[in-house]
Amino acid sequence: MSDPEFIPVTVLKRDAFSETISGHLADQPERRLALRKLDALPFWSRPIAWFLARREAKALRAVRGIEGCPTLLTASRKGILRDWSDGTPLQLAKPSDAAFYRDAKRLLRQMRRRGVTHNDIAKPQNWLMTPDGRAAVIDFQLASVHRRRGALFRTMAREDLRHLLKQKRAYAPDLLTRAEHAMLNRKALPARIWMATAKPLYNYVTRRLLNWSDGEGTEDRLERDGPIIGQALDRPDVRAYYTCAFALPGKGVGLYTFVETEAPEAELRQGLPDGLPEHLQAVTRLPRTTENRLDEAVLSLIAANRLDEVALLTQSNPDLDRIIAPIVADRRNLTDRILKV
Repeated sequence: MSDPEFIPVTVLKRDAFSETISGHLADQPERRLALRKLDALPFWSRPIAWFLARREAKALRAVRGIEGCPTLLTASRKGILRDWSDGTPLQLAKPSDAAFYRDAKRLLRQMRRRGVTHNDIAKPQNWLMTPDGRAAVIDFQLASVHRRRGALFRTMAREDLRHLLKQKRAYAPDLLTRAEHAMLNRKALPARIWMATAKPLYNYVTRRLLNWSDGEGTEDRLERDGPIIGQALDRPDVRAYYTCAFALPGKGVGLYTFVETEAPEAELRQGLPDGLPEHLQAVTRLPRTTENRLDEAVLSLIAANRLDEVALLTQSNPDLDRIIAPIVADRRNLTDRILKV
């Protein structure tokens, strides 16, 4: 039986190990889905990507039916197709209600009963607060399905809970109990060993070899290179432009310039130094505020690929959504690394 035909709508992010796309099935346009696409990866990364995909598929099968966990539809070397998880990432939702954290503990308990540990919920973006205020988790690439409930399983399950408490400490510290404070202050022995030994190697591989850095060695690129870009774009066929910084994997900070023009990008590039800016996007119309100034906040979010925050801004503003939809669809940066400056 062949996989159902998936119609891609928006590329959400891309790295060496997968491309995440939202879309729908051809015969069910109303049902939003997410596809982790695996069939167009670099040759060298495919074995790792397929290994991670097998882990994810196995974990998703194990948690099927648990409220707050994604529902797996198909899994193959082409990719992993699942239902879309509706919700707001924790770093945006910032839940302060005790009910959310009770439900998050319920979710971890139910996963634990199935022998599943997530292993990657220290990242707030892997937690969602659903529209009805409940907890959900996504991204099961690093999840484990344990046949035995031995010491390793108990340790990893405890670390999942401790990482949930770290989120609680960040967004609702007044709700922490004395026991939860104690757990936060007492890392498991494997976690301490990992931090002291393997974590430095992991950082070297991800940041140096795979270019997963988040702005190390940042210089004030805007102050140095911004005027050069502005001078080159001071031409009659450019109505407006905006340059902002974004996290450039492996190299610190890059510059992204949006240009309101009818001129082709290749022509705009001719007047710019080679490689400056790293991303140049020509658009027919840039978003503006009610004071008719460029909406720099929205453009900065698009440049940083922070689509969840863009979606929040456009939920109650369909006019803004119509303007930025083609910009988002054609954006140049597809990584979601956070810029630390």
